[in-house]
Amino acid sequence: MSLIVQKYGGTSVGTAERIRNVAKRVARFHRDGHQLVVVVSAMAGETNRLLALTKELSANPDPREVDVVAATGEQVTIGLLAIALREMGVQARSYTGAQVRILTDNAHTKARILEIDEARIRDDLAKGLVVVVAGFQGVDKEGNVTTLGRGGSDTSGVALAAALKADECQIYTDVDGVYTTDPRIVPEARRLERITFEEMLELASQGSKVLQIRSVEFAGKYMVRLRVLSSFEDADAASTGTLITYEEDDDMEQAIISGIAFNRDEAKISVMGVEDRPGIAYAILGPIAAANIDVDMIVQNIGASGHTDFSFTVNRSEYQKALGVLNAERDRKHFEAREIIGDNRIAKVSVVGIGMRSHVGLASKMFKALAGEGINIQMISTSEIKIAVVIDEKYLELAVRVLHKAFELEKGPDAA
Repeated sequence: MSLIVQKYGGTSVGTAERIRNVAKRVARFHRDGHQLVVVVSAMAGETNRLLALTKELSANPDPREVDVVAATGEQVTIGLLAIALREMGVQARSYTGAQVRILTDNAHTKARILEIDEARIRDDLAKGLVVVVAGFQGVDKEGNVTTLGRGGSDTSGVALAAALKADECQIYTDVDGVYTTDPRIVPEARRLERITFEEMLELASQGSKVLQIRSVEFAGKYMVRLRVLSSFEDADAASTGTLITYEEDDDMEQAIISGIAFNRDEAKISVMGVEDRPGIAYAILGPIAAANIDVDMIVQNIGASGHTDFSFTVNRSEYQKALGVLNAERDRKHFEAREIIGDNRIAKVSVVGIGMRSHVGLASKMFKALAGEGINIQMISTSEIKIAVVIDEKYLELAVRVLHKAFELEKGPDAA
């Protein structure tokens, strides 16, 4: 008998019929003797609807109250799934994040999990119950409802699996695993049987929507066995999905490049003509961090005149907020700049693979492929297993197709 945490996303529980199908799958695992903790998201589109309501009432709603509203979506789903399971003869009990006591910090709308009290869950599991937990949410030490940010239900699932020392955490979504890239853009994209945590972390951070980045961080840190599967396959069908594992596994696929990730939700900000002096990077990025805005790629170009141009990327949804912060800091004379400009019509494309460590020439191969299609590169960022570029948004899909073909990803790990 295994202890399994299963997480189902919004599309998987988007209708009453889909919730019933999830219940059938959970019931099958329960009949097979497994202990089950099921983490669910809000029904598809519900969180967007709730957030839109807050915006109708205020252009800048209080984050605490936004969390109170947004967290209700998952509360509906856990109740419905528990009802469906009981109708099938499976004893189930639902819990909100606060009822479990998933303790977080107080960074509303972007809270981070600090600890989980799993005692109530373990008691219910010992009694033979299926435990259904609301993803995406927790509670701070003052008792305020918090949410973990978009995609936070993945993080909830993996964090619970880590706290419970589960045998496996299964992430059910609308795809049957992790692909070399989005099959909607490249029909020849290939499903990977296995991928390392390190590669999955890079893919998630570079825009892959299969898993939320913090969930992969949790899984890697606490050595949670993680698997991505489709919730739309028959509940009785055997599916292996994609196993996210460790590089040192002897039978691990050793592809040079594992996948092409991309992100449309990027914006670039450039602070032009700032003084080239110690502390200028902090003067620019410190206030951005204080405003809880995540920065991705950073490029600094030092000129001969003692001035520099400083560029970085942020999520497109935070573009205007970031511009506002920088203009306010310049007005307060915290730094001087000739101008602050931005572009919210860019995209990021990345090639990822642990094989980069032992193969040279991959960057030039990537740049040659893009140049061949007349695609200009605006920014470049690298890590040990990733090369990412910023390009004009209109070239995104072309770039993904070109790179997928250039690295022959449709042919499997022995190609390229």
